[in-house]
Order: sequence, then C-alpha cells, then structure tokens
Amino acid sequence: MLTDLPNVLTLSRIAAIPLLVALLAFGQAWTDLVACALFSAAGVTDYLDGHFARRRRQLSDFGRMLDPIADKLLVGAVLMMLAGTGRLSAFGLYPAIVIMLREILVSGLREYLADVRVGLPVTRLAKWKTGVQMGALGMLVAGDGSAALLHLSFLPISLLGEVLLWLAALLTLLTGWDYLTAGLRHAAGPAVHPVAGGVPRN
Repeated sequence: MLTDLPNVLTLSRIAAIPLLVALLAFGQAWTDLVACALFSAAGVTDYLDGHFARRRRQLSDFGRMLDPIADKLLVGAVLMMLAGTGRLSAFGLYPAIVIMLREILVSGLREYLADVRVGLPVTRLAKWKTGVQMGALGMLVAGDGSAALLHLSFLPISLLGEVLLWLAALLTLLTGWDYLTAGLRHAAGPAVHPVAGGVPRN
C-alpha cells in the first residue's frame, strides 16, 4: 500500500516540508527560488496522486486519509514560515489566518462526519480554491528577491501573491461555509450511531 505510486507521491509532499522550511529559513534569493520550485513540485503531486490513483485503480482508505493531511501540513508549514520570517505584510496576514482557521474547521467536520459514516466530498469550488491558494503561496515563497535574481524586478511578486492570497481566502470562506452547513445538516438530523470505536458526540 505504501509503495503504490499515488501514496508515494503523497508521502513525498510530506517529506518535502522539512527541506522547504529550511530553505525559507535561510532567506536568500536563490534559496527562495529553490523553495518555490520545490513547493511547485509538491503542488503538482497533489494533482498527480489523485490522477494516478484513479487511472491505476489504486484508491484506498489510506490514500484518502493521507492526501488531505499532506495538503494541510504543507500549507500550514508554508504559511507559518511566511508569517514567522516577516514575508507577509499586515495586508497578507489576515487572509493567512482565515485559511488556517478554515483548515482546522474542515478537519473537525471531517472527523465528526467520519464517525457517522458520512463523506465530505471535494467540490469544484474547493478545487479552484486550492489552485489559487497554491499559486499565491508559490509567489510568496519566491518573493521579490527571486524576481530580481531572474531579472524580473518589474514584477511585484510579493504583492501579487498577497492579492491572490486574499482571493484564496474569499474562496476559503465560501467553501468553508458549504462544508459547515453540510456538517450542521447531519448534526441536526436524527441521531446516528458512530462507527465502532468512535467517540459519541453530545
């Protein structure tokens, strides 16, 4: 199971996080550029693992569990490094908070709904949110230093990244609301016994 290509791709996304954090902590233009390339490659694996899982018919409960965890670890680590190293302005900090809170919300909803055997499907809007979010974070990871290194100083990469981050935060609020209302519908419905070993909810 672990050696299935989709799971290997998902695990590679998690394995990339320590290196990504180290590159961002170094804070040089060339390390930012390498970090951007690494982050972009990790983002591509987010598409490829699902693609190969469907194509090779290697869908598994392990993969379904691991994929969103890998995404949240990657996004969370990058957002914290951007904030911690001062790469986010006050303008960009607020959408970052919205994104982090939404990830916690959706994780809690998924845990509750898993107990009552209800899935929380990924919507088309959520896929758009992920694409915009990854693009925004990629720009912020690259930063203006990388743009200068590539002789693209005329492009305000960091500013564009923060604008995209606001758009991602807006999509985050919309998708988070969809997931929240779906969870509340099930929570307000008739009592459903949790799966064996689950923790009953009051």
